[in-house]
Formats: sequence, C-alpha cells, structure tokens
Amino acid sequence: MFYHVKELQFNARVSKPDPAFATLLLEQFGGANGELKAALQYFTQAFAAKQVHPDKYDLLMDIATEEFSHLEIVGATIQMLLKGVHGDLKNAAEESEIMELLKGKASKEGFIHNAMVNPQFFNLSGGGPTLSDSNGNPWTSAYVTANGDLSVDLRSNIAAESRAKIVYEYLLQHTNDPHVKDTLRFLMTREVAHFQMFQAALETIEPNFPPGVLQSDPKYSNKYFNLSNGEDVRGPWNEGKSPELGETWEYISDPIEHVRKTKGMTEGHKKTSRDPKEVEKMNKELSKKKFEEIKKAMPKGEAQWSKY
Repeated sequence: MFYHVKELQFNARVSKPDPAFATLLLEQFGGANGELKAALQYFTQAFAAKQVHPDKYDLLMDIATEEFSHLEIVGATIQMLLKGVHGDLKNAAEESEIMELLKGKASKEGFIHNAMVNPQFFNLSGGGPTLSDSNGNPWTSAYVTANGDLSVDLRSNIAAESRAKIVYEYLLQHTNDPHVKDTLRFLMTREVAHFQMFQAALETIEPNFPPGVLQSDPKYSNKYFNLSNGEDVRGPWNEGKSPELGETWEYISDPIEHVRKTKGMTEGHKKTSRDPKEVEKMNKELSKKKFEEIKKAMPKGEAQWSKY
C-alpha cells in the first residue's frame, strides 16, 4: 500500500528557469539509469524475494519506494526549471510572450532553437516532464533487470546505483544553479548509500559466489585468453590466484594454438586446485539446499501475501 505525502523528501529549489538543463535532467526521470528504472527494478525484484528472503524483500521495497520519491524530486526540479514555458504555450489567444520573442531575428532564432533542442517541452508536453531520456527516447521496461536470484539481482542493483551516481556527477558539471546543485548532490549521495545497502545485503547471503546454484567447471574457470595484439599486460586478473575460487590463473598467450592443441578445449586440460568430483558434489548439495529453502518458505494451503 502506497501513501503519498505531498512534501518532498528533499526540498528541491531552483534559482531561475533553464529549459536546456531540464532536458539533460530527463536522463534521471525517464532514462536508462534514472529513478523510474531503479524504482521499478527493485519493486519487481522484491516479489521473488518475499518468501525466501523477507528481510531483503523489506530492503528492496523500502529502496524502491525511496526511488519513487526521487523520481518526484527530479520531476519537480524539471518543472521548476521550465517555469513560464507551460503558461506561455497555453496563452494561445494572445501569444504575447511568443510574439515578444518574434520581434527580433535573434530572439526568433533563439526561440526556434529552444523548440528544436527541447521538443519534449516546447512542442509535445506543453512544458511538463516526459518519460523519456534527454534525446527523447521513450522509457522502456527493457531497462529493468530481475533474474529471480537475489545474488544476481543485488549485483545488478549495485551496478545500477553506480551508473546513476555517475550520471548525477556528470549533470553537476552542466549547471551553475546552487539550489539545483544541492538537489543533485542529495540524489547522488543517496545512490552511494543504496550501493552500500545492496552490497551489505549481498554479503549476508552465503554462499553468493558464483551467482546462482551451479559451480563453474574447473576445466575452464582459471584460463585467461590473451586476445589482443601488442604488449602483454599482466595483473591480478590474469596472474596469481583468482580472488573468489583461489585457482592459479593460466595465461594463454596464443589462444589460437591452444584451441587447436586441445581440439577445441575438449582435451589436455591442466588440473586446478578444484576437484571436478567435489564440484559436482557441491552442485548437488547446493541445489538441494536451495530447493528445500524455497520449499520450506512457501506457505501450505491457501496463500496470502500480508498478515493483518
């Protein structure tokens, strides 16, 4: 059950109209990394977590709801940045403001330029925010990822918060309005807070690597293929031990020769520290554990979502 409180979570303010920046800010209203995407992503993911991970369901629903409040903040800021546009366009009978602009060639060209670069506001929505990105591309549910496995979804959310944070960081460079900057810094900071919440939640799920249930095949999990020409670059991603599985990386400097020599990776595998039989045993044990975990969480008989 949602209950709308008319006051914003953060008191968004604007010093003066700025339709151009309002257009850029649409990225966080109806863009791929925006607040609506985040709200609906976490909202959708929460359903699969309800029975098995009720604590994570609570987390996802709380953050999803906060993201809706952030969408409201962004929408309100966009509307304030468009102060005057809505009224001017509605003054169709007199066309006073527009006629003033058309008195001089420079003014006329300036108005036409605004209408061209901000068509959502000047020609389509009548001066209100639209569910589109800054290029006018409509919002789509394809932005939302929900895989039904919490270890996967939480990693996706950590990445989503990272992308949203960096967009706010970029947006801060395109406005000089101190009030707008305050709003953007608040929203950016909440992305960092959510990042940490999702990361902490992921760490409470054991095991959470690899994502899902099945372990990776030791025949292929430690190989690094040098698939680019030029100087070889080495680092902890292709030398030493892998961070999660603790296997020694096998650096394959000539991938073509390796594939030919192993007949398409079907022969000649070097043994790693992981025993294939042990991996298969872990697959069965974890599969059974996850199955029983979900089965146990499902209510018997009539199902109901809430307890009153």
